[in-house]
Amino acid sequence: MYAYIKGKITEIDSNYIVVDNNGIGYMIYTASPYSFNIDEEYTVYLYQYVREDEISLYGFKTLEEKDLFLKLTSVKGLGCKMALPMLATGSISGIVDAIERENVLYLKKFPKIGDKVARQIILDLKGKLVSNNEIQSGNFDELTEALKGLGYKTADINKVTKMINADDEIEVQIKEALKLLLK
Repeated sequence: MYAYIKGKITEIDSNYIVVDNNGIGYMIYTASPYSFNIDEEYTVYLYQYVREDEISLYGFKTLEEKDLFLKLTSVKGLGCKMALPMLATGSISGIVDAIERENVLYLKKFPKIGDKVARQIILDLKGKLVSNNEIQSGNFDELTEALKGLGYKTADINKVTKMINADDEIEVQIKEALKLLLK
């Protein structure tokens, strides 16, 4: 089992990177290959996926990203090829927040995630991603994404999120934010 690899990026593709380590090129599937730069050295945290017909390496820039990936792949019906695009198109805190709030609609926006898999993710992972001591208030990634999608500027969004209750459902948060933004 590999923990990480240090080396230079020699190739970037839409699904993977190639890391050169001591003259050996390792093809590593990653959520955001274009966040790496060719000819720069990186530490890439690894997960080795082994099945009878496949051996693959999955890479992550942070341990937090790797940890969420491993938890997602532990969900029944959710494999590596479904979990990786979730990390590519969503933020870690947004995914965790959606699971904790049981927001099926947010989870269904990811490729190949339907209603059944979204509900299974919530069933299997709710309460396991956030420690009891961790405070969820102030986590407005989903609200920020929604308001940006409506055309609001980040500076304006940050002003109103201070006045929104983090414990409310996302729909209530959006309504409150829109009221404040329209004033």
